[in-house]
Amino acid sequence: MPHLHIEKFKEIEFPAHHNGVDFHFIAQNANHEDEKLIGVEYEGDQFFLLVKEEKNRSLLKTDKLTRPASIYNVHRALNAYAKLAELNVIASNVPESEKNVHLQEVNALKKIEYFAKSFPTDKEVRIEVGFGSGRHLLHQAAQNPEILFIGIEIHRPSIEQVLKQISIQKLDNLLVLDYDARLFMELVPSNIVGKIYVHFPVPWDKKPHRRVISTTFIEEARRILKVGGTLELRTDSENYYAYSYETFIAFNKTVLHINKNKDIAVTSKYEERWKKMEKNIYDVTMINEEESSPLVIEGDFYFDKIESSLDSLLALHGSTHRFEGGFIHFERVYKIENGVMLRISMGSFDRPEHLYVIIDNNEARYYPTLPLKSRSNLKAHSVLKEVLHG
Repeated sequence: MPHLHIEKFKEIEFPAHHNGVDFHFIAQNANHEDEKLIGVEYEGDQFFLLVKEEKNRSLLKTDKLTRPASIYNVHRALNAYAKLAELNVIASNVPESEKNVHLQEVNALKKIEYFAKSFPTDKEVRIEVGFGSGRHLLHQAAQNPEILFIGIEIHRPSIEQVLKQISIQKLDNLLVLDYDARLFMELVPSNIVGKIYVHFPVPWDKKPHRRVISTTFIEEARRILKVGGTLELRTDSENYYAYSYETFIAFNKTVLHINKNKDIAVTSKYEERWKKMEKNIYDVTMINEEESSPLVIEGDFYFDKIESSLDSLLALHGSTHRFEGGFIHFERVYKIENGVMLRISMGSFDRPEHLYVIIDNNEARYYPTLPLKSRSNLKAHSVLKEVLHG
């Protein structure tokens, strides 16, 4: 992760602007004096820089929760703050280089708001969850120019690698998203997806609740798939294969095709390595046979005026509020000018969303973006409003 080790952190006067980067405000962790967050904005990306005070020095890096998909934007913000505050940098892994020419040309990287506002429905859609090196995704997009491909990945170097290839190969039918695929599925319109690829997901043997394949994921897949559309799982893990098969077959009505060591047109470097090791590769393909009802989700994320006292808001730190099907957990509380900022996790238990809520001058808003408009998030928002109003 990009970071700067500095001799001593210096706070600037907010708001400020330097080298194209806007610095909006600073937030102090109310329970840990060694942590601060700096709200920044560059090229439309809003995110936090994280300050951690260490023994005899400080660490400046990006906040994991809000960091943008573009590593270049992170580099730009870190270097801009260091120069503006005249920090004495002891060690750095942040380059001063300009953005790669291929990344300047491509606009395939989209934010979740792009899909939430107006999901593209003018052609068949295919989705790959966790595309890794992108070999399979790029091959499919190049071979099927009439189909829109959406690749979902949270590993930043993989994202930039694929974006470069999109530019080099001049692909105009491939979009990339840095987001939780389980949440993304909830906003895809019904009956428009031809294929969903889940190739070699992390097995999460010790944390099975984090697995991509779940009853809820399969339910969403069945809703968004066209009649005849498929969900294709490919894994080298016997545990994941067995777990997934049991999850698929538990549905009252389902059509599955099972393959072992199936040859496909393009493989990843890891799959090539596993084949040399004579590891087995399992394929589970679910075929959707039913048309689903249109997706309808009603509600908003509006806040009423906040009347709670500053002390009661600060006291929310560490508390959890449960409701049927989900929860809200107040992970951290920060002090800001004229108010507080809350770091929360909210929504359903198996796919919660993590974000911030800023409360200043008795007004509340989510930061840096609104939650995904899902049923569980809307219910969580309703409960959050009750909590914030005492």
